[in-house]
Amino acid sequence: MDLVTDNTMIFTETKLKGAFVIEIKKLEDERGFFGRSWCKKEMEEHGLNANVVQVNTSLSYKKGTLRGLHYQKHPYEETKLVRCTKGAIFDVIVDLRPDSPTYKEWFGIELNENNHKMLYVPEKFAQGFISLEDNCEMTYFTTQFFAPDAAIGLRYNDPQFNIEWPIEAEIVSEKDKEAPDFNESMVP
Repeated sequence: MDLVTDNTMIFTETKLKGAFVIEIKKLEDERGFFGRSWCKKEMEEHGLNANVVQVNTSLSYKKGTLRGLHYQKHPYEETKLVRCTKGAIFDVIVDLRPDSPTYKEWFGIELNENNHKMLYVPEKFAQGFISLEDNCEMTYFTTQFFAPDAAIGLRYNDPQFNIEWPIEAEIVSEKDKEAPDFNESMVP
């Protein structure tokens, strides 16, 4: 395939301002396809934080594994670009910006190895997911180094958010089970 010089990522803003679903613009032929899953220039052209400092991977062995809701507090707020590279997950973000018109609202989307979609999660959003299949692998691009003392967890079934998870959580870490409900003092 020839070198692609035009934009090759598709950006669609979600109902939560500043959060985007990003898709690969596939250039296909008989061999398969080529697409760009990261471009600092295209991210910046959309006003998004492109200062990636760390890339993380997680693997959930069993369907029904729930991880989250997580975020980092000031001064370690992070933006994430999340992608499921194996299997399928339902990814959820919650807007924790008090001045936002979508404060405490959530958005969820299926990310899987076949749709190649990614979710851009702005700072001051909590994020979590549930695996829809066995052996789900996730990749996270983050704009901040992990800071254990700044890491916050919220209860995944906090009634303030009323998240509609598509399946029942079967495996949840003790830390996530014991996470508190959100309150105003927890604003990132």
